[in-house]
Amino acid sequence: MSAAYDGFPGAVGVSRLKVYDWPTVEGLPGGGTPHLHLACSEGYVVTGGRGRVQTLTLSGYEETPLEAGVVAWFTPGTIHRLVNDGELEITVVMQNSGLPEAGDAVLTLPQDLLTDPDTYADAVRIPGDVPEAEQAEVARARRDLATRRFLALRTATEQGDLAPLEAFQRAAAALIRPRLDAFEQRWRDGAQAAASATGSQLAALREGRADHLAHAAVTATGPTARGRFGMCGRLDVYPGI
Repeated sequence: MSAAYDGFPGAVGVSRLKVYDWPTVEGLPGGGTPHLHLACSEGYVVTGGRGRVQTLTLSGYEETPLEAGVVAWFTPGTIHRLVNDGELEITVVMQNSGLPEAGDAVLTLPQDLLTDPDTYADAVRIPGDVPEAEQAEVARARRDLATRRFLALRTATEQGDLAPLEAFQRAAAALIRPRLDAFEQRWRDGAQAAASATGSQLAALREGRADHLAHAAVTATGPTARGRFGMCGRLDVYPGI
């Protein structure tokens, strides 16, 4: 029998995002928390409103306009920050399913908060057992702290000094190193399994077999969490996708 994979196509993760409309530290109308991913590409399918995604890599700073109908994506190592110029709403598509939520993302916090996993976890935690207003305060303070570091990294990079950005990248990579075994297992169970299933199905079809078609199925789900405070805004979450 051919290998099977019954997860979301391509083992990607999907969420719906309303980008924060809290004014930013430098006076923009609203925006998310700058961060990067260590092993996952991310895509934005813009469904409403308008805004921008600001990105920073060793190649420099860029800004990509976003409006309904635009699809934008970027690879691991790209520091990205969403700017909300007016009711920006996005369907977020993440490589490797739940890996980003498992710790693949690292916020651009001050260097002294990136020294070890426990220190970082305490700095980014939004308590779930307090009123929503208090959660919002924590999320906004976390965003503003990361934004100040992002702006400093951007200034240094634009001035030709790549050392601060390289130091952040090294610290981010070190933070997730203790979790790499768990990350690899998620990849094996998700993206690798999905690709292997396709390979087995193509091989079967080449041999004139179609036994996997007998196991066709339909799955549907709705969000299991709505309006959760995320890095970039309020999230509708679909766990397991």
